Amino acid sequence: MKEAVRNPGLAARLRSAAAVDVLAVGKAAAPMLQAFLVASGIPPRRMMGVGQGHSGALAGHVDWHQAGHPIPTEASMVAARRALELASATGEQDLLVLLLSGGASSLMALPAGPLSLDVKQRTVRTLLEAGADIYELNTVRKHISAIKGGRLAAACRGPVLTLAVSDVVGDDVSVIGSGPAVGDPSTWAMALDVIDRFGGRDAYPADAVAWLQRGLAGELPDTPTSDDPRLSRAAARVIGGRGVALDAARQAAVSRRYHVCVLEQPIVGEARVAAAAHLALVARAVRSFPRPLCVLSAGETTVHVTGHGKGGRNQEFALAMADGIAALGAHVVAASVGTDGVDGPTDASGALVDGTTIARAKAAGLEPHAYLEDNNAYAFFEVLGDLIKTGPTSTNVGDLQAVMIDG
Repeated sequence: MKEAVRNPGLAARLRSAAAVDVLAVGKAAAPMLQAFLVASGIPPRRMMGVGQGHSGALAGHVDWHQAGHPIPTEASMVAARRALELASATGEQDLLVLLLSGGASSLMALPAGPLSLDVKQRTVRTLLEAGADIYELNTVRKHISAIKGGRLAAACRGPVLTLAVSDVVGDDVSVIGSGPAVGDPSTWAMALDVIDRFGGRDAYPADAVAWLQRGLAGELPDTPTSDDPRLSRAAARVIGGRGVALDAARQAAVSRRYHVCVLEQPIVGEARVAAAAHLALVARAVRSFPRPLCVLSAGETTVHVTGHGKGGRNQEFALAMADGIAALGAHVVAASVGTDGVDGPTDASGALVDGTTIARAKAAGLEPHAYLEDNNAYAFFEVLGDLIKTGPTSTNVGDLQAVMIDG
């Protein structure tokens, strides 16, 4: 934040504004607000925050809203309406600074037109369970929303500056938080295509499908693009992402005297499929690097939920690695964690496996494949004591994987 805010061009924009209003939305809303205040030295005229926890040291100085994630709640709608009011009240010579981080799509949500919160909740839940990735999920979100996809910036008479901490592979600012203050390249046709590919139209609320079909028929305006005059004074910059987490993990491994191999290719796709591909890359690194070795990677996978169990993408990724890790030997441990400290609808951030996981599971009467098929990784790792529980971290830059090989 310090480096971004003290950039000469950005600093000049802050100083030249008649007044600065700040809106922070996402899992990192509170720390981003605090960091912005310290780095800029500018007292905002208005401050608003939308997150999951409390505003901490900013209590009493910020209009703070606690909302829902990963499914929006009534509080998410209240926050979205208040954010639109803040944007509309910003004058032509003022500057609205949007501090955006992972989780914003759910935390600040306002259904479009006649759509209800229930319709939006069911649509999002169906997409999540069908395994839609963040690009696909947010394409639909933007087209059933009154605030996403550039609509927040369109409501603002003055310039808008987005500073984003990215939880999106590729750092596309139109996808981070569903891009409330930048132009949107997605279309009604793309949103309907996502629906069709992830369960089909009959799997979704009829009202949501009808709304998308009206848009495709030209009855409704599409989300504003970057060419829209209302967004001509909107700018965005990514100030952090998965590279930050990878670098911190690398430094930690080096400090413990590990040789480090960083896999630059993002870990994406269906969790159990991505785990198998990841192990092949790890095996190659094991042959090429000296010991002790730490192999690091990052990204964000998805899970197509077909079972009835409990877990998250990181726990499922770890469980899918169990057999392969055992084949690498006893002196190997692997972990996959969400950098936000929350993996799916659980109190764990992820899980770890090692060369003894399969043997310990069999001794406990656990069949790994059955738990994987039931999407029940949480129960599997809970019995073994191999869940990783960090608690919420107040940030989100995707998922991190580490494989440690000793000896």
